[in-house]
Amino acid sequence: MLIDMIKEREFQEIMEAHIKDMLLYLLESDQPFGLLCNLEHVTFDPPLPEELAGMLQEVTLFMIAGYTFESFEVEERTLFFEAGFGPQNFGSVVSMPILAVLQLLVEETPILINMAQPMADLETTKETSGVKSSLESFLSNPENRKFLKK
Repeated sequence: MLIDMIKEREFQEIMEAHIKDMLLYLLESDQPFGLLCNLEHVTFDPPLPEELAGMLQEVTLFMIAGYTFESFEVEERTLFFEAGFGPQNFGSVVSMPILAVLQLLVEETPILINMAQPMADLETTKETSGVKSSLESFLSNPENRKFLKK
């Protein structure tokens, strides 16, 4: 099933490598691009002032061109770039896990669509669901009820 496949670690690793390869290709080709990402995985250093942060959508498109393109770096599992925000061009270093990239666009056309979740999301989901399923298994046996505090 597709839902199960996109949650597998192997699928995430393949997608992460593909995104990384595409980013490096675009950088080596001097091709400006758009990067659509889920803002919940993005960090800003220094943090954006509240009035600027409030203007960003949950899913945000960053245009990687000019100085932002020149400052773009890809490390092991993270990407970084410098960008200016708002009328005052407030400068901040933007960073995110590679798997936070939802789409890469060139001239408004998607060239890559990421179906995988960032690894931290999946690990949190696994931990939560594992604890929940363990508790459910424990409680499904009537003999175990005597161990519960009243």
